[in-house]
Amino acid sequence: MTDQYVYLIHEPDWDSDAFLPGRGVPDGGAESNFPAHQAFQEAVARLGARLVGGSALQNARYGGRVQPGSGDRVEQDAVYSDGPYPDTTEVVSGFYLVETDDEELARRIAALVPTRGHVEWRKVFPTA
Repeated sequence: MTDQYVYLIHEPDWDSDAFLPGRGVPDGGAESNFPAHQAFQEAVARLGARLVGGSALQNARYGGRVQPGSGDRVEQDAVYSDGPYPDTTEVVSGFYLVETDDEELARRIAALVPTRGHVEWRKVFPTA
């Protein structure tokens, strides 16, 4: 079985709306605006791992965080907050999902993920 690793990109939030289709994206599409991510994808393949998925995430204002209630009041007693992390200026702005059987390679790949902050990598728990 091949292991999967998720790479969570933590960095300052970004103006995702400016890059939506029809918003006059500067210099064309994603390839010209995010060349570091294209280079990362090519490096993963060159190293012999397989990129399974990944995506940028919209600005944090399109989400939030919740502390669920307990027992049979999970929804009723839930406490919602704006923004994913009120104690920091960084958010998870995107992620990659990569397959490799080599734990050391997974670690090396983490250093290649483009970010203006830091990258958290974690082995994905296998499910049936």
